[in-house]
Amino acid sequence: MELHGEQQQQQLRSLRDFLLVYNRMTELCFQRCVSNLNYRVLTRPEEMCLDSCAGKLVHSNHRLMSAYVALMPSIVQRRVSDYEASAAQAAANSAGEVPEAPTALAGAGGPDAQPDLQVASGSGGATEGASGVGT
Repeated sequence: MELHGEQQQQQLRSLRDFLLVYNRMTELCFQRCVSNLNYRVLTRPEEMCLDSCAGKLVHSNHRLMSAYVALMPSIVQRRVSDYEASAAQAAANSAGEVPEAPTALAGAGGPDAQPDLQVASGSGGATEGASGVGT
């Protein structure tokens, strides 16, 4: 029952969006093409202008939607990965884990400085940024 209600809401949103686009296109083309309201029938140049205007808007809308459809999977994937990363970070913060960088730096000043750096460099390159890579 609830799924059917959500489906109806989605259909109503789609209809509303379509009607908004249609009304905007009609208004734009009417203002651009119809210059004389003294006659009941459109003149031939007005008809041609309206056909051209509507055709251009429909064509541009199709191109825009095809670009949107092509880009949407990558956008969704990026949002999912960002969400997963933030959820993992929030879980790590709530579990009270200590980040790796402060523990590696804590032993760097003593006589065991070399072993700490070797362990840190094997953990994903934490010391690469500190050692001046790229200089």
